[in-house]
Amino acid sequence: MAWFAVVSPMLAEEPAKQPVKEETKADEKPDAAAAQKKAEEMIKLSQNRDELVMPGMKILVKKGYIDVEAKICLTQGMLELLACTKDSKEHESLIAVVPKAAHIHAALLLIGAQPGNPAMRKEVETEDGPRWIDLEPRGQEIDVSLVFNNEAGEPKEHPIKEFLIKSEEESFEPKPEEKEKKEDRAFPTNTFLFVGSHVFKDGEADPVYLADESGNVISLSTFGDELLALPGVHANDNQGLVWSIDPSRVPPLDTKVILRLKPKKPAAAQEPKK
Repeated sequence: MAWFAVVSPMLAEEPAKQPVKEETKADEKPDAAAAQKKAEEMIKLSQNRDELVMPGMKILVKKGYIDVEAKICLTQGMLELLACTKDSKEHESLIAVVPKAAHIHAALLLIGAQPGNPAMRKEVETEDGPRWIDLEPRGQEIDVSLVFNNEAGEPKEHPIKEFLIKSEEESFEPKPEEKEKKEDRAFPTNTFLFVGSHVFKDGEADPVYLADESGNVISLSTFGDELLALPGVHANDNQGLVWSIDPSRVPPLDTKVILRLKPKKPAAAQEPKK
C-alpha cells in the first residue's frame, strides 16, 4: 500500500522516495521472502476454515461476508456517515462499530475483497507543467445491511437503504410545487465501494491507518480517508447533506446490531443464470 500525504479535504499522493540502502553482514539473509511466505500460509489456512472470530467481528469465510458488532448511535437527523468507530463521530453517524476500521479492512481482504482508493487529488505532469487532478473513489462493490432481532426475537437482515431518506430539514434547491412522496425520497442503493482508506507514515513515527484516526468507516459525504464510500464525490458542507435517518424504521438508540458487509462478485465471477 502506498504512503500518502494529507491534503484537506482529500488526499494527495506523496512523491515516491528512493529506499535507503542499509549495510548487512555477509551471513545475514533477507527475511522479506520468509515473511511473505508466512503471510500467504496464514491466509490459505484462514480460507480453509468455515469462519473466523476476531474481537468484535465474525468472518464467514465460506459464505463470503463479515459480521461486525455495532450499535445504533443516532435515531434522527442528517448524516455524514453510515458507520463510525466508537467514541468518534456518533453525532453524525447511524451506527458505531466495535472493531477498528483497519481490522475490518483486513477481514475483507481475507474473504477476497479488493480495495481501491478513496477520492483524492494527484499531481500529474503536463506540457504546461505539473497540475492537480481529482480522482474519484474506486474499489470492489460491497453490499451493506444491518441484522437485528425482530419482534419474535429472531435475527433478520435489513438492506441499509431501509433506514435512510432524503432530508427535508435543509434544502438549498428550489422547493418543488408538490411535496415529494416518501418513496421518491428513498436512498438509492445498498452498495458501497471498498476504497480502503490510506496508511500514512510521518518520518520515524509508526504508520497510521487514517480511518482509525478519523472514525470514518462508511461515509455518505466524501472525506478521502474512509474505509467504504459511495461512488463519486459528495460534499460534506450543509449544501451537501441530503440524507437523513428515517426514524420510523431505525431501531431504538443503543440497540446492538450486526453490520453485514458482503462483497459482490466481479462480473466475470457471477453465477450463470439458469
